[in-house]
Amino acid sequence: MRICATCGVEREGPLPATCPICADERQYVPDSGQRWLAVEDLSPEHEVRLREFEPGLTGLRAHPKVGIGHTALVATTVDGGLLWDPPAYVDDEAVAAVAALGRIRAVAASHPHMFGVQVEWSRALGGVPVLVNEADREWLGRGDPAVELWGESVEVDQEMTLHRVGGHFPGSAVALWRAGAEGRGVLLAGDAVAPNPDGRTLSFMWSYPNYIPLSGAVAQRIVEQLEPLEFDRVYANFGNSLESGAKEALRYSARRHAAWAGGEFDHLT
Repeated sequence: MRICATCGVEREGPLPATCPICADERQYVPDSGQRWLAVEDLSPEHEVRLREFEPGLTGLRAHPKVGIGHTALVATTVDGGLLWDPPAYVDDEAVAAVAALGRIRAVAASHPHMFGVQVEWSRALGGVPVLVNEADREWLGRGDPAVELWGESVEVDQEMTLHRVGGHFPGSAVALWRAGAEGRGVLLAGDAVAPNPDGRTLSFMWSYPNYIPLSGAVAQRIVEQLEPLEFDRVYANFGNSLESGAKEALRYSARRHAAWAGGEFDHLT
């Protein structure tokens, strides 16, 4: 098993000349070229650091950075927990720290950029299911009996459900954690929608590193799909969050996005 040095996604078997995920327009291959790494070849200084965002929700991030360098999330529920957007690095200490948070019921990624070493994490946690949306199955670089495909939604347990919203990838998903935010509900959004630095609005992008927005129509469709879900707070995958009023912030942000993308606003006029 190897990981792409740029995106951190695991791959088995004959390695392609270029990582398919990075060769796609949503990502990039650096000027230095394609590199494949073995996790065990990473420096001994690597570790996974934990940060509590709120009771029951813990962030995991590899230091020094591995792959994209995102922050994974563990949401702990009464029935177990979900490892969301798993890191691209795993070691015995990280597994012990995650296990100490409670039993993990499943590993899931919001979209292919966040697959990380999801099979490796599953095996380290006892072979728990790796939930992959069927619309993104073509991006899987490593198969395993633990991989389970799902469609429009899948219930992890009574507190946690995954929902496909598309946009960034056809299978882009969010996780609804009903008990989060003191019972008001939390949306683990991955890159489906991303809280902005202003702490009040969100972005809708087809490519984040290459700055390609989604259309206004797609942004509004995503919000319509999220409308029936009950949540007040949003967490994405780089420690960014919107602490309250998430539903209205989504509505406003989609209207603004559509207006700019559609040409309604123009500072030259």
